[in-house]
Amino acid sequence: MGSKKFIPCIYLYRTKAVRSLEDTSVTATDPVELAKYYSRHQADELLVFDLSETEEADRKDAAHEEALDLLRAICAAVEIDVMGAGSVRRLEDVKKILYAGCKKAVLDYEKESNILLTEEASLRFGKEKLMASYQAPKVLEEHRGTIEKHLSSLLLMNPHQIRETQRLTALPFLVQVNQIALNKLMQIFAYSQVCGVTGNTINDNAAEIIALKKLCRENGILTDPLSAAYRWTDFQKNAEMLVPVVVQDDRTSEVLMVAYMNEEAYKQTLATGTMTYYSRSRQELWLKGATSGHFQYVRSLTADCDMDTILARVSQVGAACHTGSRSCFFHEIVKKETPGSADPLMIFEKVSAVIQDRKRHPKEGSYTNYLFDKGLDKILKKLGEEATEIVIAAKNANPNEIKYEIGDFLYHLMVLMAEKEITWDEITAELAHR
Repeated sequence: MGSKKFIPCIYLYRTKAVRSLEDTSVTATDPVELAKYYSRHQADELLVFDLSETEEADRKDAAHEEALDLLRAICAAVEIDVMGAGSVRRLEDVKKILYAGCKKAVLDYEKESNILLTEEASLRFGKEKLMASYQAPKVLEEHRGTIEKHLSSLLLMNPHQIRETQRLTALPFLVQVNQIALNKLMQIFAYSQVCGVTGNTINDNAAEIIALKKLCRENGILTDPLSAAYRWTDFQKNAEMLVPVVVQDDRTSEVLMVAYMNEEAYKQTLATGTMTYYSRSRQELWLKGATSGHFQYVRSLTADCDMDTILARVSQVGAACHTGSRSCFFHEIVKKETPGSADPLMIFEKVSAVIQDRKRHPKEGSYTNYLFDKGLDKILKKLGEEATEIVIAAKNANPNEIKYEIGDFLYHLMVLMAEKEITWDEITAELAHR
């Protein structure tokens, strides 16, 4: 059934992280920071429960929206897949969970209404986007046809029912473990269809996930390290038996830094998925971000033609440079501007930055400030007008006309984004999740 996953769980209640579904004592006041903590300690995925349904009737909708905002922030902040669960009452709730950035939405099969949603949600979003949580395995028998056809996986909330679950379904399933000793995890993972564990046993031991994965591998249980096509012996090393690593931002392709690896750093990077180097000045292993929190998560490692240099494409948290700069490369020596050579997204971000600066520092005579001064209704009116101009231009023969109108539309769209404090990073992340 593939590798086994360690999946911490965050229970959201009144914008805080609480102990469990039944215990609302606060464990963290900032759920987003808690999610980052789990991600940094090599959690494979994250499960987030929205407990807003336990609120008073007149607070449920507002509490649900607060939880969705936090879920969206969590998805944007971490480098791992997130599953969203809890407070699903209608198809719209499934859509909101997925559009928040979650890999999957979890239906609660203790509720008949959620069972009835399954087929419609599966047809709308795809079975790979859905899983179901349950306490009693009998529900698997009663709804076998729906489950096998419209769900991709399951979440067993009662670890004592693993054997019965495996008897009743062929689907992979997670197991919630809240009060189980760590040595029992090996027994749970021994079941072929158990694809991961979640719950407070994982939460409470999040700092030990790397060690637990190592223990799994020593017991013949497959976890999820990076699988490398080349061994350390395949590389050509320099005189110090090191290999230089050029580090590049996976999202923007910006070159961030150059560092070195020895064999131990290479193996550690593959085992943890987090960039680890060898510090020549300190003569020791160097986990990037261990002190600053500016970790680099591996997206790909590629060797050059001579096998003597590694190109690492990473997801960079914060600044790559010790000076606080995003990149170590900022001393410009010479630069020749070439028309039309800029990254399109960088152009959008540059124009957006100018618009945002106008909002913060108004300039007399600025059309942008005129729009901000007139307010949201004026911005929306102009945006609507420009959209209409695009439609009209598209009916004309001159292809250049539509380019001009799209440019006008995008400018007014960016004014609206600045007014609503939305960034291009958020827009592109939303599109990537679709």
